[in-house]
Amino acid sequence: MSAAAVLVSALPPRRRSWTLVVGLVLTLAVVAVALLSLVWLPFDPSDTGGTRLETPSATHWLGTDRLGRDLATQLMIGARIALAVGLGSVAVGALAGITVGLVAAFAASWLDDTISAALDVVIAFPVLLLAMLIVAAQGASLGSVILAIGLAMSAVVARLTRVLTKRVLGEQFVTAARASGTRWPGIVVRHILPNIWPTLSVNLALQFGVAVLAEASLSYLGLGAPPPNASWGRLLQEAQGTVVTAPVGAIAPGVALVVLVIGVNFVADGLRDVADPSRRVPSRRTPTRRASR
Repeated sequence: MSAAAVLVSALPPRRRSWTLVVGLVLTLAVVAVALLSLVWLPFDPSDTGGTRLETPSATHWLGTDRLGRDLATQLMIGARIALAVGLGSVAVGALAGITVGLVAAFAASWLDDTISAALDVVIAFPVLLLAMLIVAAQGASLGSVILAIGLAMSAVVARLTRVLTKRVLGEQFVTAARASGTRWPGIVVRHILPNIWPTLSVNLALQFGVAVLAEASLSYLGLGAPPPNASWGRLLQEAQGTVVTAPVGAIAPGVALVVLVIGVNFVADGLRDVADPSRRVPSRRTPTRRASR
């Protein structure tokens, strides 16, 4: 049984979403390729012994690039880079965003208004533009890309955390916990985070897709992870000059990027269906009522 089937079977029957199933299959396929690249690759990443722009064959499954490197090998390494950037950026964005959002929700009104205004200003700028500014200031590297994208998306997470936290703070169980003498750290851990996490997890899944696209865009512009990191965005940039003579070099990383982003978005949409009962499609089978005599 596959990992996706195990995860789906763990859900109650009424909460299974086919969107979630498709998203898990697509996402786990990319994860499997990335994990496989850690232990096995068709060729050495720096091997340029192949014929330049070779068409797909039994030796080179997807052909070679303009330097004679195996394209399948570069694509597998690119899956590893995409997942690392996505997970790292989401971790940075979640840590910074949840912290700022909780501080704003518990702060005095003047500080809350100041933080909210600052978040609105940051959100007004596109994630890619903010990431470009941070990477340009720190220099292009895998670590700087993860930090830049994570900080750029943290404002959205912070604003959502603030709104959800204020909603939970108005509930009676929080008032009862405060009356019983529970301190604020205990309220956050026991009551706030467990109640806001389902909605936050859906948003973070969407932010993962945004991070993958932002990394590919930065790499395409030459601001991503430098060589020998084979980012999908850099593969697209290198293949743009030979897209007519060797289209596989541009199609393969583009398809891989689309598969991962669509898979993650489907997972986020499926998680939203699971968390929100009002979004579930009612069953077509309706109980028949017996005619009253």
